[in-house]
Amino acid sequence: MLAALPYRAVLPFAVLTLALLFGGCMPQDIPPPFDRAPHAQVERGRQLLAQYQCGSCHAIPDVQAARGRMGPTLAAFGRRSYIAGHVPNGPEHLERWIVAPGSLVPGTLMPAMGVSPDDARAMAAYLLSLE
Repeated sequence: MLAALPYRAVLPFAVLTLALLFGGCMPQDIPPPFDRAPHAQVERGRQLLAQYQCGSCHAIPDVQAARGRMGPTLAAFGRRSYIAGHVPNGPEHLERWIVAPGSLVPGTLMPAMGVSPDDARAMAAYLLSLE
């Protein structure tokens, strides 16, 4: 039946359909994955940041004894565009950064702290929740 319709009759519907599909799926409408991190994972990440003593170098909001000044403050980390000024900020990159920072930014002063990928995932969830 569609083949029997003239081209001019189908084109407006096709354009309207594409506009609705693209208009309804704009990137700003899709929440970033870290917004969906369970509260328990975010809380565990906060505790792990204290356990790994990240606060000896960084000031981190709501993390016990995290008042370091050697590294940058991690306040509002979820709003940052880049990690260490080079790597796009997001859950996957941040997890990799926490586990092996030198693999993403060779020569970085951020040391590898022996963090497991699972712990890094929770720590990233907390840091990305800081706005």
